[in-house]
Amino acid sequence: MLVAEWILRVIHWGSALVGLFAFVHALLQRADAYSAADRKTKPIWMLITGGATLAMVLFDVGGPGLIFWVPAMAAVLVYIVDVRPRLIEVQRGHRNW
Repeated sequence: MLVAEWILRVIHWGSALVGLFAFVHALLQRADAYSAADRKTKPIWMLITGGATLAMVLFDVGGPGLIFWVPAMAAVLVYIVDVRPRLIEVQRGHRNW
């Protein structure tokens, strides 16, 4: 049982670090890049990634808090996989805006 607990602990804190990365990235981007990338506004993404990170820190992966952890992780992954690449693309000038 000790190995399973360590695995869950690594997933728990690893996901919190991924959420923190997403929040900091959202914080450091230009506000106009979000509208140019045709995504929600900067404050909305900061709220989504910040709230999701908080939820991932507060709720464990292996308990009843999983019902909050899963949507929080999904929200952070949407930012990382969809929004972040578009923001980078727009700010590098690969798209006219």
